Amino acid sequence: MVISEAFMIFALITIWISLLVSMTTLAGAVHFWLKQSKELVFVTALPSYPKVTIVVPAHNEEIVIAQTVRAILELNYPPEQVELLLFADNCNDRTAEAMRQVANLPEYRNRDVQIIERVGTGGKAGVLNDALPMAQGEYIGVYDADAMPEKNALYFLVRKAIENPERYMAVFGRNKTRNAQQNFLTKCINQEIVVTQRIQHCAIWHMFKIGRIPGTNFIINRDFAKSIGGWSDGALTEDTDISFKIMQSGKLIALAYNSEAFQQEPERLHDYYFQRLRWAKGNYQVVIHNFRHLFNRSNWRVKLEVMYYSATFFWFDAAIVLSNIIFLSNIAFLIARAFNPALSIPFTFGENNTAIMQVLLINWLLMIILYLLQISIAMSTQFGQATTNQIWIALASYFTYSQLFIIVSLHAVISVGLDALFHRDGSVWVKTKRFNN
Repeated sequence: MVISEAFMIFALITIWISLLVSMTTLAGAVHFWLKQSKELVFVTALPSYPKVTIVVPAHNEEIVIAQTVRAILELNYPPEQVELLLFADNCNDRTAEAMRQVANLPEYRNRDVQIIERVGTGGKAGVLNDALPMAQGEYIGVYDADAMPEKNALYFLVRKAIENPERYMAVFGRNKTRNAQQNFLTKCINQEIVVTQRIQHCAIWHMFKIGRIPGTNFIINRDFAKSIGGWSDGALTEDTDISFKIMQSGKLIALAYNSEAFQQEPERLHDYYFQRLRWAKGNYQVVIHNFRHLFNRSNWRVKLEVMYYSATFFWFDAAIVLSNIIFLSNIAFLIARAFNPALSIPFTFGENNTAIMQVLLINWLLMIILYLLQISIAMSTQFGQATTNQIWIALASYFTYSQLFIIVSLHAVISVGLDALFHRDGSVWVKTKRFNN
């Protein structure tokens, strides 16, 4: 077997496996939503209302912080059971002043609000670690500076936590794009987030009781967070990192699918690219750090998550890049043969020059169909989102937005490798620009 044939077989088998994984996830999500669609959800009094310390890390967030603070102070939860810690983290703008203006409003003057102007290291993880010894609540809730919780968001998180307080050490909700209609980029981001949270998160919780803490709209038991050492200072994706810590302990991260927060997404390609680069680098770092758990006596959920992340960020990405190279190379040589018939197609099986191209074309069509199906089903679970316009956006995004993720992933892999080789600080990141909307 020649090397080119080995590459083709590797790419084909990998793509089929990735399609199978995606179809399994989609089936799990469909079963979850069919079950939930039969249940009416009411906001009724809870048997108890444990005190919650809400932490908001904010680094130069003067544009959005006031809206977020107001939304938190208006949550449908007993005010006396909410402690709010607002961190202006190494800010050189008016973030702290904007916080004070809201906290000093007449309707909030009796609320338990502390504003901390922090000068320290560790980024968001450092803020959360600083908040741990200060927090008086049984649970710590986290909201990013741009994430406005829906009125019942905290209620649904706590309701899920007290269902099984001995096992549910953390509970997460979902996040929606508040500037989804701003431009083509935000429309694509909205579809990505809806698929991630309405398909992937729901499916893996439904099938395996695996939860993944997002960066915002979640609560975690304070004492438990202390027992596992809190967050890793400087982690680019502190949410993924602590999710692995929780799973390794044998406890669960529960999904409260009715808890919603509205977050602002990047509106410029430059901001989007560097935000996703930071996330990809952070996830690579976490996967590499936890890869050893595949070969020890770790919790089976940790092993499954390591396998999933490793496959997604390394194996499947490599196969997609390779299949694209194979397909486009063969197309280029077919065109060139019109001018020079003596040229040979580089990637073939034996004498058959077209079979591999036909198979790759079928694979591409299957991936496109599954991509559109995932988005259509995810959108159908949200009121008013399942429209024909979303299908056209999804089709356009497959050939543009989704392909950009491959470039981001390759950049992240190279960056992580160079960080390790030259002992660079891998925790440096670019601030995401905020907008008034």
